[in-house]
Amino acid sequence: MAFARTCSVALVGVEGVVVEVQADLEPGVAAFTLVGLPDKSLVESKDRVRAAVANSGAEWPQKKLTVGLSPASVPKGGSGFDLAVACAVLGAAERLDPRELTDLVMIGELGLDGRVRPVRGVLPAVLAAAEAGYRQVVVAERTAAEASLVPGVSVLGVRSLRQLIAVLTDEPVPDEDDTFEEGRPDPLLAGLVVPGTGIGIGAGLPPGDRLPDLSDVAGQHGARRALEVAAAGRHHIFFKGPPGAGKTMLAERLPGLLPPLSPKESLEVTAVHSVAGTLPPGQPLVARPPYCAPHHSATMASLVGGGSGLPRPGAVSLAHHGVLFLDEAAECSARVLDALRQPLESGHVVVARAAGMMRLPARFLLALAANPCPCGRHGTTGGGCECRPSSIRRYRARLSGPLMDRVDLRIAVEPVARSELVAFGRGAESTAQVAERVRAARERAAARLTGTPWNTNSEVPGHELRTRWQVDPGALALAERDLECGLLTARGLDRVLRVAWTAADLAGHDRPTKE
Repeated sequence: MAFARTCSVALVGVEGVVVEVQADLEPGVAAFTLVGLPDKSLVESKDRVRAAVANSGAEWPQKKLTVGLSPASVPKGGSGFDLAVACAVLGAAERLDPRELTDLVMIGELGLDGRVRPVRGVLPAVLAAAEAGYRQVVVAERTAAEASLVPGVSVLGVRSLRQLIAVLTDEPVPDEDDTFEEGRPDPLLAGLVVPGTGIGIGAGLPPGDRLPDLSDVAGQHGARRALEVAAAGRHHIFFKGPPGAGKTMLAERLPGLLPPLSPKESLEVTAVHSVAGTLPPGQPLVARPPYCAPHHSATMASLVGGGSGLPRPGAVSLAHHGVLFLDEAAECSARVLDALRQPLESGHVVVARAAGMMRLPARFLLALAANPCPCGRHGTTGGGCECRPSSIRRYRARLSGPLMDRVDLRIAVEPVARSELVAFGRGAESTAQVAERVRAARERAAARLTGTPWNTNSEVPGHELRTRWQVDPGALALAERDLECGLLTARGLDRVLRVAWTAADLAGHDRPTKE
């Protein structure tokens, strides 16, 4: 009996489980059995691995072969186990030294010609391997930069199984021709992007590398101020106004006001987009906050996560540490909108399916935009709204009270006056100018919150705000009166307090005053 084992990683959402890949050869009729709860794509690896080994110049063992994936209770899927299965088989056949394979983690798909193709989710897989104590990882050459983002792990990027065999046996490493040709799409990167996702980093923004600038917005001084407060404290914001007033323009400029992601946040965002297949090719690390703007017809699964089998990350997870913008929010399904209540409160979403349950990060800044009525002209001067009062009430009721109670800022966006359009561009602040004030306000808040688990004002629980950091005497008198009259809930009072602290940080004050 011949036996060898190596390791790979199974992803459950954005969390990884190290899987031991064991290969056992016994005398008998040549057969290949794969056990350990594999899915369809993993079962097909038997044919890929056999062809790849043969085309790499190695001999396929003509014995009874059993490959086990342990722990057997964890569902396993995808083609990322191919490389580990091939090396475990070659170790059992004594083509490779089994002792050299024990402490290696291998992640990669094999082509029939033996080339190692990259797979999605390399970053969270390597993070899981590092947390389990492994320090040597083998991946496809195209994803070596992404795997190298994990500190303390030695990464070997290979182009083919032939190269890996040479490295493990101390033989001369053969040169492999790169199939990539300048000016043509790289075929090896095709598996890294899921076609039809459309809600990746920057989805919904105008095309091009340049972010929209706040100086493009004419007028709207109150809405611009609200946008600055939202970015400084990471407060959720709701724009209500007639069509053409600039609601979408304002929301598109919100990501540019946010500070760059910290190294920890970058790894979290990159891991989510790597699993979802929305990581741009050639961009191993996401450095700026993502922006997702799904259509108002988005389904529950596309927004919070789902799909057949184990669910994939939805828009709320793709907007992690960034902005989720829902335009025409009143046209969205009420059931879909209410599904946002859990991630808005907790910063994560738990998706349960028959195949399993997973926890996905979802700490995003929500921006909503809606018209005041179905025709959009209610309340405007000379608008000529002909909507019935009952229609207006039904339209506004689509945004439920519990959802809106979690939105810190609600802004009425009025149509731009002719004088403001004529004076467009004169003295309008740019995104860079406002972003600098946002950065200073966030630094002031971070200094105050040092030693706590929170980084921005919107994350601080109301009890802590009321007891640990005091406001000026009498500063909350008006808000407390509204609470007694039933105009504010307890959560609403906490929301007022959080926004007040952000306004104080922007103004450079030590604590909020009545103003």
